[in-house]
Amino acid sequence: MEQKEQAQMTEEEALRFYRDAYERERKKNRFLSGRLADEEYKNRELEKKLADIKGTLLWRLSKPLRSLVHWVHRTKERVGRYGDLKGILRKLNAKGIERKARIQHGTASFPNEEEARRQRETRFDGNVRFSILVPLYNTPEKFLRQAIESVTAQTYPNWELCLADGSDAGHPEVERICREYGAKDERIRYRKLAKNEGISGNTNACLDMATGEYIALFDHDDVLHPSVLYEYRKVISEQGADYIYCDEATFQGNKTIDDMITLHFKPDFAPDNLRANNYICHFSAFDRKLLECMPLFRSEFDGSQDHDMILRLTAKAKCVVHVPKLLYYWRSHAGSVASDINAKTYAIEAAKGAVAASLRQQGFDNFEITSTKAFETIFRIKYEILGNPKVSIVIPNKDHQEDLQRCITSILDKSTYDNFEIIVVENNSTTDEIYAYYQKIQESANIRVITYEGDFNYSRINNLGVENAQGDYVLLLNNDTKVITLDWIEELLMYAQRKDVGAVGAKLYYEDKTIQHAGVVLGLGAHRTAGHSHYRVSSNNLGYMGRLCYAQNVMAVTGACLMMRKTLFTELGGLDENFAVSLNDVDLCVRAWQAGYVNVFTPFAELYHFESVSRGLDNAGEKAARYDRESEEFRTKWKDVLEKGDPYYNVNFSLDRSDFALKI
Repeated sequence: MEQKEQAQMTEEEALRFYRDAYERERKKNRFLSGRLADEEYKNRELEKKLADIKGTLLWRLSKPLRSLVHWVHRTKERVGRYGDLKGILRKLNAKGIERKARIQHGTASFPNEEEARRQRETRFDGNVRFSILVPLYNTPEKFLRQAIESVTAQTYPNWELCLADGSDAGHPEVERICREYGAKDERIRYRKLAKNEGISGNTNACLDMATGEYIALFDHDDVLHPSVLYEYRKVISEQGADYIYCDEATFQGNKTIDDMITLHFKPDFAPDNLRANNYICHFSAFDRKLLECMPLFRSEFDGSQDHDMILRLTAKAKCVVHVPKLLYYWRSHAGSVASDINAKTYAIEAAKGAVAASLRQQGFDNFEITSTKAFETIFRIKYEILGNPKVSIVIPNKDHQEDLQRCITSILDKSTYDNFEIIVVENNSTTDEIYAYYQKIQESANIRVITYEGDFNYSRINNLGVENAQGDYVLLLNNDTKVITLDWIEELLMYAQRKDVGAVGAKLYYEDKTIQHAGVVLGLGAHRTAGHSHYRVSSNNLGYMGRLCYAQNVMAVTGACLMMRKTLFTELGGLDENFAVSLNDVDLCVRAWQAGYVNVFTPFAELYHFESVSRGLDNAGEKAARYDRESEEFRTKWKDVLEKGDPYYNVNFSLDRSDFALKI
């Protein structure tokens, strides 16, 4: 700005000019910081791949020798992942359990004659007819007959099957087969379309034929479990469900449903999971009233029209219910999305568009959606940071100068977010080194040391730190952590800012890059209190159904790195001081969940956690006895919640393992 122009501006105008200029530069800096963090993340992924390549030292040898090296390399990885021979045996045992589960959840799960009769004769209050919509296009005869017969075999009788056929002239057998079944069962309704309108258009034509109170969506080459409509009718009667889905499996195209490829056991309704990944998928059924003033499918999202529909209807639904039973069998064959997403590459962009439309509908203006390494249609979503709020990082500490210095140095050197303060809560330290370090770090304007006096109580110490916090957000952080990702604060803050979010947690690794924390499962472990999912899994692992690659809702996150709005932390009463050492973080998260908030785990905020460096393990002596006492208190306090089970961890998973192994 020229000096003459400056002189002509009023003080108020000048202040506004410089404030706007500062805001522009701050946003630019945040954008560049985000880009830097993204590039750093990509660089680390490339380094991992390069390390794997360099590990194969005999690559240039002859093929037989190279094959041997590959075998040795894979064995080494397995040993590293599972720890030792016992770990490998546990993995082999899990494989055996999975094979048994495939049988257990296939035709062996179908009701016998007596049970089928009981289900058919069950009378529910009110009248609910399911209109099952099936868009047809050149469907192979074998697949079509199996699909129709899986509907006619339903034990709940009040259904209608609406078939809209867009097949071309070269496939007249589709019409012939449909009319054959329609002549036998008046509940089967068929319409030959003048032309193929695509997935959305053909399904909407099915809807025009439907007369039922509930709509159900069924692919033309898949198979339904005989009891699926009965199970859905039960949750409508018992819970007032207006949107319902179940677990599902894919199976080999020309084989039976017992030839399963994958079994997908899903969490209960989880909005963040759904935005990042269409985990609901099949078999959706919903109250027709949800469609008022909106279309079923929108053609602009063909390829991911179901994801768009699910996002819209679940946002409107009052009671979304997940039936945790494998009741849908998704056929995988050449050209199907179940076989390969690249068979329909347009589905990737359609899915991004569907998520973007949903986010805008939910009031989010600026965001970024990118594919993850897990799958092209599993997304990372970056939300805009609103304003420039201060984050108060609260770190309890007793002695352990080297650990604390490593933690604070990593925060100062790595963090791209600059509006934070560090509050170290001193707890009965005895060494000269730590007090000298306290004096040194307090030369920084954004670092303070406050003193806690009294016996060790992790909850009370953190509560004191939060009371002294000046920030709008508090970040509880252990002193035995070390920052990895540059934008770790932003990744946590973008979720903590949302009004529907309680606690947000990060992905934590041990020094050997195995996972220490990726979300907490209620009821997991020997004490049946809580445990960490994917515990000790390699950092390269994608997780169960890609869960280590996207932000998701969890019941709880660890207090070793936990962010929450300060006002919400205070409203919830802070950490319960009855849990002096253990389970206080889980208890806080459960209270947030009970108050109607969702808790979020994000894998894009990464830190090392050198767990138990500061206070040791809880596996012997008085520490073990204290942990037992706190565990009992936790089980008593949350008895009802524990009995119902963690809503984000399927009841078909074992509570004795953290790797999503199935129980049989």
